[in-house]
Amino acid sequence: MKLGIGIGWRPEIAEAVEALPGIDWVEAVAENICTGHLPDSLVRLRERGVTVVPHGVSLGLGGADRPDPGRLADLAARAELLSAPLVTEHIAFVRAGGPRVSSPVLEAGHLLPVPRTRDALDVLCENVRVAQDSLPVPLALENIAALISWPGEELTEGQFLAELVERTGVRLLIDVANLHTNHVNLGEDPAAALDELPVEAIAYVHVAGGVEKDGVWHDTHAHPVTGPVLDVLAELRSRVDPPGVLLERDDDFPPAAELAGELDMIRATLDGASGDAGRLARGVRPSAPAGASTPPDATRDRLASTQTALLGALVAGGPAPQGFDRERLGVQRRALAAKRAGVVAKVAPELPEILGSGYRDAFLSYAGGRPMSGGYRRDALDFAEQLLIAGRPADAAARRRLTHWWQDRAGAHPPRRTTRLVRAARAALIGR
Repeated sequence: MKLGIGIGWRPEIAEAVEALPGIDWVEAVAENICTGHLPDSLVRLRERGVTVVPHGVSLGLGGADRPDPGRLADLAARAELLSAPLVTEHIAFVRAGGPRVSSPVLEAGHLLPVPRTRDALDVLCENVRVAQDSLPVPLALENIAALISWPGEELTEGQFLAELVERTGVRLLIDVANLHTNHVNLGEDPAAALDELPVEAIAYVHVAGGVEKDGVWHDTHAHPVTGPVLDVLAELRSRVDPPGVLLERDDDFPPAAELAGELDMIRATLDGASGDAGRLARGVRPSAPAGASTPPDATRDRLASTQTALLGALVAGGPAPQGFDRERLGVQRRALAAKRAGVVAKVAPELPEILGSGYRDAFLSYAGGRPMSGGYRRDALDFAEQLLIAGRPADAAARRRLTHWWQDRAGAHPPRRTTRLVRAARAALIGR
């Protein structure tokens, strides 16, 4: 299906997206769409014939466990609600722990890289087939940006994606900004990855901005698209004419004129690199044969153990697993905590208002050894609860405001001493 040029639909820029010229389609974060009430802006876009593609972020298909049936059902419902031609997700894991490794479930609140090993690929392929069987439309998977690499990897990114396509028939969502990110952070060559890809399996392409800091590229989706990212887009276009290209922006939204200018740059890049399209194009790989192999439980157990150790180091104060770059783990840990603080401030804007300039430091201190357990809104309540347990904030008026805010949303009284001791002990166990 030819999608054309699109933009990521977000509530903050809904009016601007509707007014932008030359928009053929939009992509919306699936988890932000309520099946009971479609946002008016998306209703109007659909009435105009604009295609809407739901883009999932929470399946965690690269995790050790099989996809959650409830999450799959939710994604399927959104695809049907939007009459979408396909749905998309990520090649990533987003949680770890649980019964398989006899530990609490840890939530990353972020997309983390899957080790490019045969074990991880076996698990991913089965998870993808489970998802494909549960969805009413085709599935496409996105390569992610990474700050860290796994020790002992057996495949390049291009090889990993090519074999995934060959074994499952899944489509690809290639993010050229993520290829650039991995070039800066991991030393991987975007052109080499594109050479190894079955580029005719590409469903569409993402283009997004980021920023380099201290030699590390942060895929922020909150900065303008840079020249090097457009260069990777040109490399891809020289190999294949992608069915769709989409501009992503998730934060620090610029005026509509700037978004239009970035879309114009994307169009110009595609037009300028179109002369050699198909030079290295390869045929779409076949779907997986009947009787595709199922990885044994031992394979999933090994993956669960390694992913839990890594996530424990990143979000629960655990030790650095052997073989990882400790400095880079620290960068990833701080990035995850900063993202968590920013999202909590968005879903609960009263907290930074009540705490003022002390919000960020207070939240980062809280998050240091306390992984998320139930999403960002639950995280906001737990953060407020911990502050109240500690008798903070020091200002009595601010503490009363925080107490009232917490009570309104938690429907309970501030925790008593026994509750505080139990929760402190639980937090200590998780942090081991």
